[in-house]
Amino acid sequence: MTFVRIGGVPHHVEVTGSGPVCVLSAGLGLGWFDWDPVVALLAPHRTVVRFDRPGLGLSGHARVAPTLRGEAERILRVLEGVGLGGERVTVVGHSLAGFHAEAFARLYPERTEGLVLVDSSVEERPRVRVPRGVRVAGTRACGAILCAAGVPRAVGPALRRLAAPTPWAGVYGAGRVWRAALMEYATYGDVAVELAGLRRAVPLSGGAPVVVLAAYAGGSGKWLGRQRELAAGLGGAFRVARPSGHLVMRDLPVAVAGAVLAGARRGW
Repeated sequence: MTFVRIGGVPHHVEVTGSGPVCVLSAGLGLGWFDWDPVVALLAPHRTVVRFDRPGLGLSGHARVAPTLRGEAERILRVLEGVGLGGERVTVVGHSLAGFHAEAFARLYPERTEGLVLVDSSVEERPRVRVPRGVRVAGTRACGAILCAAGVPRAVGPALRRLAAPTPWAGVYGAGRVWRAALMEYATYGDVAVELAGLRRAVPLSGGAPVVVLAAYAGGSGKWLGRQRELAAGLGGAFRVARPSGHLVMRDLPVAVAGAVLAGARRGW
């Protein structure tokens, strides 16, 4: 277990295995432990870096509301903090963190060996209606009220166990985790708008392979269609993890590991 200080905030980081480097970033409100089943499959072949964003998991309190460029830079700083600042990496983003991973690939092509998006968030026409400052202030007030009422401690661990069982469910009893998750939700639209602008301004370059892995548990194929369009727009390969819910890394970890290991470039 390692802690790397970025912007004055201690970030919890885990580094496992050996070989080419991949960095894993989980979706909204999730923790490093959600990648455990995937790490077990990747560690014999890759140096696996996973971390908690501010407020989440075991990382320190979030000081500022998230931005897309800030999260892309955070991935870079985490790698530098654990001595991997000179390595090209496969960056893997799940759900909301798919935005962050794609931004990293666009902003730091010289550091990107590959991009894997695991059931990534997709917003074809993102927009926000309420000013960011109002949403941020309101979310902070809401978080303060919930924490003062003892809601995180009372229901957080139980809700997490219900959503996806884990021995680390206790971290969801911490107010900082609730505050961080609420803020990620409140600023989701801003991050999506930022990414739309970045796509127009900064093309993917450097030739790194892209894999889009979509979850599918049956039913309507609308979500698969949106994920397929995302892959086409990025010039990447499209894969389906089935049967799997949104937490693909838990439901079908072999599909995630396979997507990471499948690339042909430089022994990927």
